[in-house]
Amino acid sequence: MSKSILIHENGGPEKMQLADVEVGSPGPGQVKVKHTAIGLNFIDVYTRSGLYQTPLPNAVGREAAGVVLEVGPRTKGFKKGDRVAYCGVLGAYCEERLMGVDQLVHVPKGVSDEQAAAIMLKGMTTEYLVDRCAKPWLKKGDIILFHAAAGGVGLLFGQWAKARGYKVIGTTSSPEKAALAKRNGYKWVIDYTKEDIVAEVKKITKGKGVPVVFDGVGKDTWNASLDCLQPRGLMVSFGNASGAVPPQPVGILNAKGSLYLTRPSLNAYTATRKDLEASAKSLFKMVKSGKVKISIDQRYPLAEAGQAHIDLESRKTTGQTILVP
Repeated sequence: MSKSILIHENGGPEKMQLADVEVGSPGPGQVKVKHTAIGLNFIDVYTRSGLYQTPLPNAVGREAAGVVLEVGPRTKGFKKGDRVAYCGVLGAYCEERLMGVDQLVHVPKGVSDEQAAAIMLKGMTTEYLVDRCAKPWLKKGDIILFHAAAGGVGLLFGQWAKARGYKVIGTTSSPEKAALAKRNGYKWVIDYTKEDIVAEVKKITKGKGVPVVFDGVGKDTWNASLDCLQPRGLMVSFGNASGAVPPQPVGILNAKGSLYLTRPSLNAYTATRKDLEASAKSLFKMVKSGKVKISIDQRYPLAEAGQAHIDLESRKTTGQTILVP
């Protein structure tokens, strides 16, 4: 039996309950994985609350690292004892599970299980945002804007973008978070509780605005993000931390300067095995090089996943958080 955090109906953190689950043996193309660390992400909140509809019951999370316990028949590329990690696969809040090997990647030496569990989703999100999604809009030396700079993706993004030669403006909600962001690659930080985001961005860019805004906050920052863009700039709306952006008239993009808009997802950027392996390889290479440093800022026992969600939603967490089975 494996301990698992299950939700049987959508709602608040109290809907997550610890339960015993029979795992069974892996079938063809599968392995049994024993988790050593589980990543915590805001998408887990969306799953639990029902913002993102998923089959019930489920074990909520989508990211973890661990070791292969058992290999199913006709399964290639993995063996017992391999260190592995994954992201984007629902059901991670558990001690053990069966996994299709198409969804797994090997964790190399030089990257710990905790690091892998904490950064698979956020790190590969950062990789596609910087290196693929916005690359046609950017050249070295450009100033770009990222909201929620002290969050899990934010701290990785600041380091990654700096390593690629961009100058990054971040937004945060406190002096402590601003200091953390500056330690992680941000050249400028705007405290949106005290400063006007648009005015500060225009001041930094001498009135030009930025070519790209990366917005994982959603509803609360939508208007400011558009107003920070240069004509023909790109709005990358990749998350809904403050809630979903309400329906918008397409003409707003014209009125704000012939803007471009994309609503990307990690699934689309890792849709093939080739893309998945390339993204993970780039991520692990960046971590091993030291250009992107990973700090595990919070650890919660698996049984306390509900408290982890409470702290995440109330913005008490910073950086990377893991659940420990």
